[in-house]
Amino acid sequence: MITEAIDFRFLLIENYKKLKINEVELATIFVIDHLIGQGNPFVTSDLLSLKMSLDVKEIDKVLAGLITKGFFEYKTIGKKTVATLEPLKQKLYREFQIYLSKEEEEKSSQRITEELENIYQTFEKLLGRSLSPVEIAKIHEWVSYGYSDKMIIDALKEALSKGKKSLRSVDKILLSWAQRDDLMSEGHTPLNDEWDKNLEETIKIAKTPWIKKPDEDD
Repeated sequence: MITEAIDFRFLLIENYKKLKINEVELATIFVIDHLIGQGNPFVTSDLLSLKMSLDVKEIDKVLAGLITKGFFEYKTIGKKTVATLEPLKQKLYREFQIYLSKEEEEKSSQRITEELENIYQTFEKLLGRSLSPVEIAKIHEWVSYGYSDKMIIDALKEALSKGKKSLRSVDKILLSWAQRDDLMSEGHTPLNDEWDKNLEETIKIAKTPWIKKPDEDD
């Protein structure tokens, strides 16, 4: 769990300014946490004054401020009233989760940018020309679908080996590979395979044009 993986005090130091906690409140929070950790469930101003240079009235004001901000509270457990910093800890853990989420998004964005740049450069090198805006958009679409840069580049090489230089051909190859992977992961019985094959052949025949343009790229 996140509460066990990261130190509350570390998160507090990293985020207290963002949470608008001043240094007097920060010191008080640390002492509260220390006293609770030492087995003092009911932390009062009098108890805090024994550990701090602030007088009781000043500490009362600090505790009232922390309660108002939703960082500290007294709650009843059974028949006992205890002091807890749990509200503050939950806020800090949420801040940490948001930070991790943003960091992951940035890493993912950087990875995608690097993959796209690799694809663009490889395509232009293998095709011997610059890519058009439409082709760049199509490659970006492939990456957004989850195709890796290696898979996309391999599909282009496969197309070129068959004498095909259009991205439409690459798209067909990627689609066929995806369907192949789906079949391998899902599995099919021989009967279903044969039925699908016959249906596919029937559809193919029905869609076959009588006249095919000589320069049409499959």
